[in-house]
Amino acid sequence: MRLFFALCFAPEACRAVMEVQRRLRALAGPGNYTRPENLHLTLAFLGEQPPEGLAAARRALAEAAAPPLSLTFDRLGRFRQEGEALWWIGLSETPALTALYTSLWDALEREGFPRERRPFRPHLTLARRLPADLRAEETQLLPAPIPAETAGLHLMESLRLDGRLVYRPRASR
Repeated sequence: MRLFFALCFAPEACRAVMEVQRRLRALAGPGNYTRPENLHLTLAFLGEQPPEGLAAARRALAEAAAPPLSLTFDRLGRFRQEGEALWWIGLSETPALTALYTSLWDALEREGFPRERRPFRPHLTLARRLPADLRAEETQLLPAPIPAETAGLHLMESLRLDGRLVYRPRASR
């Protein structure tokens, strides 16, 4: 099973993020847009894991400090991927978010998971497979910062059901 840890957000923040996505869709046209129920901030991607990996990940979740957080989405960006672009909405890293990220990875390392080496870039994916040359003024898509309260830390399983990407919670705090 394909596992990752995610922060989810209160409904008000999700609605505001989806409005940003709506503006992006109006500008960009067709693409692979994140469905509202799949909005999340990935803290740790574990990839394919055997059943014992699920048990170890659950133990790490129980160990990690996971207080509710007040964050702010305040920037847009994109990652270029083979002639296309993935667009995201990001947030400034705060001491509380950094502490949560560090606590989770410390617990995962104690359970035998190798720490991710990429820098932490907190973001929510808005859309994949958009034109790489798409240009937009940030203020056109994100006219004001979006306050976002977290709604828990979750161990998620990523799977395809009826051709759709679905994220199923396997454990939560």
